[in-house]
Amino acid sequence: MTAFSNYIDGEWMPATGGGLSDNLNPSDTRDIVGRFAASQAQDAQAAVDAAARAFPAWSAMPIGKRAQMIQKAADWLDANAASIAQELTREMGKPLPLAKDEIARTAQTLRFYAIEAQTFGGETFPQDDPAMVVYTQREPLGVVTVISPWNFPASIPARKIAPALATGNTVVFKPSSDAPLTGLRLVEALVAGGVPKGVINFVTGKPSNVADALIASPPVRAVTFTGSTAAGEQIHRAAGMTTRTQMELGGKNPLLVMEDADLDLAADLTVKGGLSLTGQACTGTSRVLVAAGVRDAYVAKLVERIKALKIGNAMQPGIDLGPLATARQFDTVLSYVALGRSEAHHVHGGEAMRRDGLEHGYFVEPAVFTEVPARSRIAQEEIFGPVIAVIDCTDFADAMAKANDTGYGLSASICTRNSKYAHEFCRSIQAGTVKVNRTTTGNLVNAPFGGYKRSSGSGFRESGRTGLEFFLQTKTVYRAF
Repeated sequence: MTAFSNYIDGEWMPATGGGLSDNLNPSDTRDIVGRFAASQAQDAQAAVDAAARAFPAWSAMPIGKRAQMIQKAADWLDANAASIAQELTREMGKPLPLAKDEIARTAQTLRFYAIEAQTFGGETFPQDDPAMVVYTQREPLGVVTVISPWNFPASIPARKIAPALATGNTVVFKPSSDAPLTGLRLVEALVAGGVPKGVINFVTGKPSNVADALIASPPVRAVTFTGSTAAGEQIHRAAGMTTRTQMELGGKNPLLVMEDADLDLAADLTVKGGLSLTGQACTGTSRVLVAAGVRDAYVAKLVERIKALKIGNAMQPGIDLGPLATARQFDTVLSYVALGRSEAHHVHGGEAMRRDGLEHGYFVEPAVFTEVPARSRIAQEEIFGPVIAVIDCTDFADAMAKANDTGYGLSASICTRNSKYAHEFCRSIQAGTVKVNRTTTGNLVNAPFGGYKRSSGSGFRESGRTGLEFFLQTKTVYRAF
């Protein structure tokens, strides 16, 4: 069985004390994917210090040369995409076709930032003194800590690491302990691309053991995090005043199904947006606000589609839904299903699947609840699993009020043929990503991504050209001749 090490200052090295933790296959927990370094505070601090030492030379390197290395890393990912996708599926349970898509998107993200960072400069300002020029220049921050989740273990860290490196920062990367192997492959890609020692560092282990060094250590100038809102709030509080934070957090994303909607499309959007990753997406559809007159017809179509889904070992061909990624998530989803039975009308699913060769995995049949009160827990709390809460609405105004009645504001969509509904929805919904007749999930590499309210921090967006801003500071120069 393979034991994997940290990557610090250009060397693969075990954790202090040699501790290891098992990474299990959620489709079959008898399969140990690998054992990963159980890092301690000393390991995290060593990674931060290595990144700090590497920063002067890396930030001074011509941007074209940095970009060339990132492009080569993308080439390495493409060349090894098949094997990496299989590892991704094995360690977190994403069906293999979706894993292949993620690796392709990761390479695309690296290439995007390798090019885009070369176009992101300062400004010159008109003024009255002919013997002076006034301009701004953008400069890297220094050491950036990247903390990423398990549900997109390649593409989410790539959209943080690529802009950080392209703009001249150095990185300490802490992947989720539940899917560290895919993150390790991303680091290997960058090393294969020629990134010098200390510029990218990789540390695995429990957050409680490494968080202080990764967040509060003086050389750390920025922390970019994707995960739960509760964890994001803790990180934001722990960071120093001069340490930037970028927080992409939870969601309770609504799909509005109006009385004029194409109900086949609405059911398809619900399945794709709410279930295709077994509900484990921060932008996943978890609330469906349906015009009362079409609710029964919509639910019938939804349940019909859910019954047709093929659920099983994510490595097998033809699988639509894999397992939940962890035992913790498995237990959480089952607890919310039990809660839903007391809060609403249970229509379908929600049972642990312990048959047909699935006994050793974290499989749950997708659940549907109707007559869900808008303020109930299953309508308000992020479940992060295959649970759909259907909420009745009297009209468009009622649907909008209920859609906005949540502490989250990450993504939202409406299914309608009415252009006035669509326009008012886009204008008034309290969400950072807004869609019409499309799934709540998915965002472009070249478009900004982030949420409102408790779904994101109040500062910087990810993705697209806007995603570069977090990693740069502005200097204003008044230069006399």
